[in-house]
Parts: sequence; structure tokens; C-alpha cells
Amino acid sequence: MFIDGRQVPDGTIVDTDLAIIGAGAAGITIARELIGSGISIALIESGGLDFEPDTQALYDGESVGVPYPLDTSRLRYFGGSTNHWGGWCRPMQPIDFEERDWVPHSGWPITYDDLVPFYERANKVAQVGPFRFNDADWWSDGGKYHPLPLPGGDVVTRWFEYSPPTRFGQVYRKAIESAPNIKTYLNSNVTEIVANETAKTVDHLKIATLTGVKFTIRPKRVILATGGIENARMLLLSNSVQKEGLGNGHDVVGRYFMEHPHIGQPVQILITDPAFVTPYYKTYTKLGGAQIRGVFMFTDEYLRRTRRLGTVITFSEWKLIRSDGVTDGRPETEEDAALEPDLLQLLHSTTAKPADGPVLGMRYASGCATEQTPNPLSRVMLSDDEKDALGLQRTKLDWRLNLEDRTNLHENLETLARSFGEWGNGTVRIMFKDKPKWDEAEGWGNHHMGTTRMASDPRKGVVDADCKVHGIDNLYIAGSSVFTTSATINPTLTILALAMRLSDHVKQQFAEGA
Repeated sequence: MFIDGRQVPDGTIVDTDLAIIGAGAAGITIARELIGSGISIALIESGGLDFEPDTQALYDGESVGVPYPLDTSRLRYFGGSTNHWGGWCRPMQPIDFEERDWVPHSGWPITYDDLVPFYERANKVAQVGPFRFNDADWWSDGGKYHPLPLPGGDVVTRWFEYSPPTRFGQVYRKAIESAPNIKTYLNSNVTEIVANETAKTVDHLKIATLTGVKFTIRPKRVILATGGIENARMLLLSNSVQKEGLGNGHDVVGRYFMEHPHIGQPVQILITDPAFVTPYYKTYTKLGGAQIRGVFMFTDEYLRRTRRLGTVITFSEWKLIRSDGVTDGRPETEEDAALEPDLLQLLHSTTAKPADGPVLGMRYASGCATEQTPNPLSRVMLSDDEKDALGLQRTKLDWRLNLEDRTNLHENLETLARSFGEWGNGTVRIMFKDKPKWDEAEGWGNHHMGTTRMASDPRKGVVDADCKVHGIDNLYIAGSSVFTTSATINPTLTILALAMRLSDHVKQQFAEGA
């Protein structure tokens, strides 16, 4: 059942078993997993079924660190940011969950193996293909396609699978609306999660609409699933009992904000024969029951040996390079026009086979995303000066990048260049430059992570391995805010896997009467 919160009588009190705050990928997935469970659910969504500017404006805030667009990087209506996501899916690697002594504040309290069963279920929810993200044989189309044979074992091809992309607010709307145990409150904003006098149990939720209606929901358990920035903001705003904010006894809420810095054209790749490059590198390709894309990544063994963070590199065809000077009309620099034919001629005369005709090879454009070191000074706070239309303090984001991560990325690109050089059929020109500081991002993924991070020790994290807030017996958090480290891949599949794991845990808790 869908209920417009603006039509709820002022002062109403709603009792329910479980309240899920936020109807994005995580919230809808958890609610859907609990259909038919006998658990009464109030699914609370700030927006309606369609985009509304006044609701979206609740995301506005201050960016006081690396400049960042708070109001456009998420969507605030039923389905959340799945209403505009690109559909890139793959799981994290085992190393991403490990404590790495060269990465400060790393180490999840769960392992990759703990999540594998839920990743496999998440594939189905995201409407992607089989769980074969690192399986070259599976994507070979019966031996027709092969990854580039880069030597050395440091750079490997791995695969993303693409969701259509699934618009959760459309694909799963009917199931949520018709579920007898779910009431979805639209246009309803949680303004505070109110704890009891000891701040050890959530007592009730304060709800308000932009039209002025106020009502209360009293749940037995609560799952906060409003996104990587808003989850932290909501805990900080919930300060009528615990003045520093719920779950914030150790001043961790909001800290460790991470993104995936994106770089356009970090390298130019020249390859002597375009036939070496299988279609899945260059564009979305249907193979093996999925839509896929091949990318370059760095092996776990390489990252351990070199003590580096991960990077993922994509590339696509840009321009044929010819010996006769014929061009396809695309703009190029004088340096490119003079240098690239000479480089390819050199490869053809040494390690590669001679050129067959005037075509010397292909120039490929590239893009990359890289991992950030968790930094407690990179954080979400509450604005001292600005309030939203509900009278709540707006977000103040201090996103920080560090020079060591930039150097790490440059070193990974150098490793890619060496691998191509050893192969002999291509060469890499590094376009990404070292700088004395990194105070401005070339790009980002709109991936908000780490602000209510997972850790066994409450001094180091906000939630435990079950995503329960430390010290509060009935409050859980879902979404990428619980990520301890960011890895280097898009977060959605991991968000879904963690959401399904949490739904199983909550179902068990209710079954046991805990």
C-alpha cells in the first residue's frame, strides 16, 4: 500500500514491527526480501513516485573541501538513485575486505566469502547475468574472444556486467505496493530518530512533510537506508537524547567519507593491430547471458607486493593511425600527428609483425577510477549556518583527497605502460600528471561511502558486522555508508548484497523474538 504522508492526519501514531527509512536500492531490496514474512513494515520515502524539485532541494548543502555537487549526485524519490544509475555491476575483490598494513583504517569485520552467496542473489535483483566476473573462459564465446595477453601477471582483464539498468522504483513498485505487510509512506521525511532516555534503543521516528503535516512511527526495529551522506546526517540530526548524535559516542559518524576519483584520458593506448582488441573492451557486448565490458585491473598479488591501492581502467577506440597521413577528421595535436606513427612504425619493425598496408594501428581513449585511502578528516558534518525547508541543518561536506593516492594512481599507470611494453604490440602514453597537491577532483562517480563504516571496535566504526549501530539494540544501517574501504568498483552490487544479508539477519531476529 502506498500512502501519501501529506494526507496522514496530523499527530497520527503508527505502530509497526520494522521501519525502513529510504526507498532506494537498499531499502526496496530489504522490503522486497521481507514480503510475506509476517513482519509489518513501514517503508518511509522522502519523495513521491516522480522527481519533484522541492524535495530534491533537501539535498542542498555546503561543500567546504574538494568541490562537490551535493544536490545533483543523488535522486530523492521512490527508487532513489537507481532512477539515474548507469548499471555497472561487479563485486569487490577478496583483498578489498582485508586489513592491509599499508592502507590506514582498512579491514572489514566480514570477508569476501561471507558475501559471495549474497552477491549471487544480488545479481538477480540487479537483473545482470551469471556470477562470472573474473572468468575469461566464460566470456570467450567458445574460444572466439581472448583478453589481451599482457605479460608479468600484474595487469589483468576483469569484467563488469551491466544491469539494464534496473530502475528499482519502477521494476519493483508493484511488488512493494501490493505486499500486504508493507505500508509505504511517500512524501514523508524522517526528521529525527528518537532514542529512549539511555540512547540504547530507538523509541520512535518523527515524520514531517513539506506541507507541514507531522506524525510519528513507533517501530520495534529500524533500518536507516538513505544513502552514504544522508545516513550520517540523520544520525547527527538525531541529537535530542545523545547530543553528539545517535551512535556517535566515539565521534566516528560522518567521518571517512570516500568517493571514487575519476580521471578522463589518464593514458593513451596505441595498439598495432585492432584485431587484438576484442569487442568487450570497446563497448557494451552481449555474451554468455549478460551485457559485459572488459576492463584492466591489478591483481591482488600485485597490490600486496607493491603496497598499492586499486585502479580500474577502461578504453575505447578513438582513431586509426596511418602511414599515409589520411585522417578521419578527428582533431589531434601536432605532437600526436608526428609521434604516434613513428611509435607504431618502431613497434612494427621490432616486436610486432610488419604493417599490412597503410594502417599502422589504433589509438584508444581511456578512463579510470581509483581507490581512496580512508581518511577520518574527510567527513560529513552539519552546517552551522544553513537549514532546509524542514528546519533541519543542512549537510556540510569536507571531501579530502591526498597526494599519496594520486601518486598511487600514477604508479599503477606506469605498471600498465610497462605491461604493454613487455607485450610488444602496443604502447602507453601517460597523460595523467603528478602534482604537488590534490585539492580538486577531475571527476567522480557519485559514489558516497564510508560515513557510518563497519568495524568490530565501536571506536573505529559505527556499525558492527551485522550492520547494527554499536550500542543501540534495534537500529541498523544499509547502504554504502557502511563500507570500511571503497575498493575501486561501483558500489551498487555490494550495497545489494549487504542489504540481502541484513534482511536475512533481521528476519532471523524477529523469528527468534530477540
